[in-house]
Amino acid sequence: MTSLKKFLVVFVVGLTMPTLAEVVPPGTDAEIQLRLQPFGSLCRKGEACGAPAGVASSGPQSGEDVYNQFCFACHATGASNAPLFADAEAWEPRLAKGLPTLMSNTLDGLGLMPPRGTCMNCSEDELRLAVEFMLDPLR
Repeated sequence: MTSLKKFLVVFVVGLTMPTLAEVVPPGTDAEIQLRLQPFGSLCRKGEACGAPAGVASSGPQSGEDVYNQFCFACHATGASNAPLFADAEAWEPRLAKGLPTLMSNTLDGLGLMPPRGTCMNCSEDELRLAVEFMLDPLR
């Protein structure tokens, strides 16, 4: 391979590499570390068990809190074809199906959205509040 061909291959590969902004998840270092904590643990008979540090909830979260921690990454950027926050056109066909269907899709996942939008510790009420938070600007 000639040096020009090698240069072109390296140049083209370099253009297709993701930028740092594309591979670094949103949030502060502390928020990212909290999201990376295990959400469960194996508890054997006779061992003291409890929720991993940093995972236990201090009480119910608001819809905005759940959105900012779990939903924002996709619904603010459109990642995985998620409908954008406050985008009436994108939400219109989803709203036409009704809140029960939206909640079912939130709990069970749909397409590239994982079940519970990755918030495995969120209650159904907290997830409903997050869905309503996303829908409020459309009403």
